[in-house]
Amino acid sequence: MALNDRVLGVFALALAAFLTAFGYGLEAPFAYEPVGPRAFPLLLAFIIAVCGVRLLFKGGNPVEPNPPGANARILMMVGFLAAYALMFQWLGFVVATAAMTIFVGRLFGGAWLRCVIGGVVMALFFFLLFDKALDVVLPTGILGDLL
Repeated sequence: MALNDRVLGVFALALAAFLTAFGYGLEAPFAYEPVGPRAFPLLLAFIIAVCGVRLLFKGGNPVEPNPPGANARILMMVGFLAAYALMFQWLGFVVATAAMTIFVGRLFGGAWLRCVIGGVVMALFFFLLFDKALDVVLPTGILGDLL
């Protein structure tokens, strides 16, 4: 069986159902954020489901093999995500997100200067957006009281 868009659409819908099933029951023991912990997985499930439905109806395109080196980059990306998850609390949102963005940018061929500037600006922007504007508590990590 050749993989195509419809198969990916089915997997996307299954992932959306999984996220909905496990995300719907999330509740915080006390209200520390305006939207609560279930909003993110349910929003993510909705977006994935919409994309899955789109692939199901559009589908049928055969998948081309990965170009040389793509599998190694995908494996490195998984490693970066695991490191990000492990270091997130200790390093804090800004440092971990900036590092993740820089390494992923380099992984996909970005220049060092652009990756560093983009990573730092994006990390600071999202920290200010979530922590200050949306009142979502994010770890400050090694930056501590500077933020």
